[in-house]
Amino acid sequence: MAEQPFGIDFGGTGIKGAPVDLALGDFAAERERFRTPEKSTPDSVAQIFVDLLAKFPDCQGPVGVTVPGVVRHGVVHSAANIDKAWIGTDADALFTKATGRDVHVVNDADAAGLAEVRYGAAKGRRGLVIVTTLGTGIGSAMVNDGVLVPNSELGHLQIDGHDAESRAANSARTREDLSWEHWAKRLTTYYRTLEMLFSPDLFVVGGGVSKESDAFLPLLDLETEIIPAQLRNKAGVVGAALYATESG
Repeated sequence: MAEQPFGIDFGGTGIKGAPVDLALGDFAAERERFRTPEKSTPDSVAQIFVDLLAKFPDCQGPVGVTVPGVVRHGVVHSAANIDKAWIGTDADALFTKATGRDVHVVNDADAAGLAEVRYGAAKGRRGLVIVTTLGTGIGSAMVNDGVLVPNSELGHLQIDGHDAESRAANSARTREDLSWEHWAKRLTTYYRTLEMLFSPDLFVVGGGVSKESDAFLPLLDLETEIIPAQLRNKAGVVGAALYATESG
C-alpha cells in the first residue's frame, strides 16, 4: 500500500478519504469520514486531513483533494459552499506543508468526471465526454480523449435569462415539486444548449438522482447519447487520487 495514492473528497458537510487502487479504480481500504467543521477555513480543514491520513499510516503515496470551487494550478478561486477564506488560497502548498505529503487539489466535478471516464460509465469512450452532476447545483467535467479540460462550470451557463442550475438542477425539481416529465423538458433545454456549444460524443449524468435515471433519461430529446454515472459516491475520492498521481 506504500505508494498507493490517497483520495480525499472535501464537501460542505463531510470529508471522506481512502487509499485508492488505480488498477481497479476502487478503494484499497474502507474509507473514513469526518464532519466538515462549521468554520471550514483552509487551516481547519488541513488539520482534519492530517487526522484522516493518520488513520492510514501505511499509505504514503500522493494525495488528491477535491474542492467545491474553481481550482487553477492549485489555487482556489471560488467558494460557493465553503468558507470565503479559501478564495486565493494556494491549497496545494498549504496542504503539502500541513501533511508533509505531495498534495494536489482539483475541482470536485472534475475529479468525478476523470473517474467516470477512466473507470466508470465512459470507460473506453473516445472523443469529448461531458459529465454532469445533478444535485444542489450542476457540476460539470469535460474530458476529451482522456484529457481533462478543467473548471468548465457549465451549470452556470445563462439559458433563457436564468443561471442554468437554478432551473435544471435536482434541487429545482424538488423545490418546485416538478414531475419527471416537466423536469425532463428543462433538462432537454439544458443539454441541447451543451450540444449546440460543444457537439460532445457522450453525456454522463451523476449526482444522487442518477440512481433514478430510468425515470427521466428516456424522456430527454437529444441527439447525443446520455447515460447514468456508475461510480456514484466513490467518484470524487477515486478521481482525486488519479489526478494527484498524474499531476505528480
